[in-house]
Amino acid sequence: MANTATEFEKRKQYSVLAMNTLAFTVNFAVWTMFAVIGIKIKSELALNETEFGLLVATPILTGSLVRLPLGLLTDRFGGRVVYFIQMILVAIATYGLAFADQYWQYLAIGLCVGLAGGSFAIGIAYTSAWFQKERQGTALGIFGAGNAGAALNIFVAPLIIVALGWRAVPTIYSVSMLVMAVVFWFFTYPDPQIEGRRKSGNLPTLADQLAPLRDIRVWRHGLAYFFVFGGFVALALWLPKYYIAEYGLELTTAAFISLFFILPSGLIRALGGWFSDKWGGDTVTWWVFWVSLICLFFLSYPATTFTVHRISGDITFDLSVSVFFFTFLIFIVGIAQGIGKASVYRSLADEYPRNMGSVGGLVGVIGGLGGFSLPIMFGIAADATDVRSSAFMLMYAVLAGVMIWSWRTTRQERLEMLEGDPEYREQVIREEVLAAVQRRHSWLRDWRPEDEAFWEETGRGVALRNLIFSMPPLLLSFAVWMVWSVVVVELPRIGFQFTTSELFWLAAAPGLSGAALRLLYSFVVPVFGGRNWTIFSTASLLIPTLWMSLAVQDPGTDYVVFVVIALLCGLGGGNFSASMANISFFFPKRMQGTALGWNAGVGNLGVGLVQALVPLVIYVGAFTIMGGEAQTYVDQGVVSEVWLQNAGFIWVPLILAATIAAAWGMNNIRGARATFGEQVVIFRRKHAWLLAWLYTGTFGSFIGFAAAFPILLSALFPESGAAKWAFIGPLAGPWSARSGGGCPIALAVPGSPSGISPSWWWRRSAC
Repeated sequence: MANTATEFEKRKQYSVLAMNTLAFTVNFAVWTMFAVIGIKIKSELALNETEFGLLVATPILTGSLVRLPLGLLTDRFGGRVVYFIQMILVAIATYGLAFADQYWQYLAIGLCVGLAGGSFAIGIAYTSAWFQKERQGTALGIFGAGNAGAALNIFVAPLIIVALGWRAVPTIYSVSMLVMAVVFWFFTYPDPQIEGRRKSGNLPTLADQLAPLRDIRVWRHGLAYFFVFGGFVALALWLPKYYIAEYGLELTTAAFISLFFILPSGLIRALGGWFSDKWGGDTVTWWVFWVSLICLFFLSYPATTFTVHRISGDITFDLSVSVFFFTFLIFIVGIAQGIGKASVYRSLADEYPRNMGSVGGLVGVIGGLGGFSLPIMFGIAADATDVRSSAFMLMYAVLAGVMIWSWRTTRQERLEMLEGDPEYREQVIREEVLAAVQRRHSWLRDWRPEDEAFWEETGRGVALRNLIFSMPPLLLSFAVWMVWSVVVVELPRIGFQFTTSELFWLAAAPGLSGAALRLLYSFVVPVFGGRNWTIFSTASLLIPTLWMSLAVQDPGTDYVVFVVIALLCGLGGGNFSASMANISFFFPKRMQGTALGWNAGVGNLGVGLVQALVPLVIYVGAFTIMGGEAQTYVDQGVVSEVWLQNAGFIWVPLILAATIAAAWGMNNIRGARATFGEQVVIFRRKHAWLLAWLYTGTFGSFIGFAAAFPILLSALFPESGAAKWAFIGPLAGPWSARSGGGCPIALAVPGSPSGISPSWWWRRSAC
């Protein structure tokens, strides 16, 4: 395809892209309309789960199978003509659906309506022909955002049903499709590839079009698309009914909540195309796989009750995925699948630029077959196991199989390439040896932040990356450190007979241990490495959070146990010293004030965050997986339920994510290594003691008052409800820490509760 100004005139490019995307959106809404009207048909005909799965999947079957022939026709005659005819035929079939009243009639007409799903193969080839290679990922991603038509259907169809009845849905959709076909024809232009081939007489033969389909890579991409697209379509069809059956929601409510999966997944596809242009389609696809696999693991877990037989009596745990947590996980899966749909086709555009119709059509067929087969398999699995979450167990198994097969075939492809090109093989071996050495140690061997050339070329990016990945672990450390400031307020209300003095000691205990650990943690970074210690120290926060979550569920837990847990929460306080010491090594002296200010400021936000978030999650247990029964208490005649265990459980997934992110994104610095004996010289320097005294007045007053304020308000004003606003001060104070950086500021505000000038603590220069 010649890259001329005429062929790629921007006005025509954007007009074609807009019309393609809009037409695909309307087609997708029609293609998935059984997700909503199918629920009404199921009720009218008393269908079982398997029959319902077959009903909603029937249009998906046709939409899948016609993608290859429609792709071939597009390569041969051009997308404008094929797209227009396809929309006219879909409009006729959709109108006929309003007159069906028997199950076989719905299935037969559904097969014809399924032609709407074939629009993808037409649009993907037509869009690809209008854009340069370096822009195809973004363009195809924008076109693919037409998947949001499923969200449009979920939103519009229930409104039509409420106002006019379900049979009005296919009638209105049919008219909309006709209007779309006419608008499309007047605002699009002939395919430049086809026009060029016609002029040269070089039109492809059927054999030429089908030749790439023998390549194993096409089938590997097709299998990936089976999950990212087929799984998306299957869940879009299945979710409304799942919400109704599992959580007892009304149809309109279930359809609305399903939008949190469907709409972002469609819209994010444009961003997925940009990601693929930047990092490569295959790389992005693998990240999609891993994120989806983790989420599906939790979605697969069925509601479970188990009993632990203890010496002093049994304790029962109820584990279930609440509607809020379920929606959050399914939202993440939808985002991942939306990105994956773009990344797969970006890989195809790289490898088969002249055969996007046939290759894209075949991959679309495989993906569409996933949308057809998975709902049926969901129904069979639910009928066979009588467990609704078996649908996600099935999805998990499918994804695991896709990943294993993709890895094996990619490895085989690579081996074949290496065997066929000896020079390439030697180059790869050298690069992998160097990369393996770097990965094994994770140490930066030549770190010179004070060297301007090094800093601008290499250092700045690495330092900023380490700063960014250091912030979440530090924020979570502060949150775990201060979680008892909120928990102690609730303990007496759920049956723990502790005095006010004992509660104050529980709130203060993390501060005591955290202060002691800060001294020790100041020396660990040069010994163990900043990255290594961040991974260990962040993961250690799981010990007090999980233990606290179990302890608060038993009113018989001894006070000493709570004291030990509170002291262990001081691990979060100690992390501050290690984090600040680590970040200081990455930046030149002139920038350490800003860098450490940001690190400390974001970390200190954890104090306000925990005091703002924990009251929400303990009073609304559905925000997380409920690891036990609610606790009930009566306050002024009002009965309330709390899930105090959620004060600990809410941080567990965040701690795991921050630990993994730190392992992936941070580095150690070889030149920063030192023994403990080489560092204790600081105790002989008077400026270290002066700075410690100043820091007691600044940060000490901030953290001490923040820890005691909620319990103080609760004790002095028990009926005012003022304790719920205790987070305002801790949440506002840390912002001033970002601007601190020297002696004049520290001396001007020695009693500031903001913890200002944290960088000053780490500088070796004196006032």
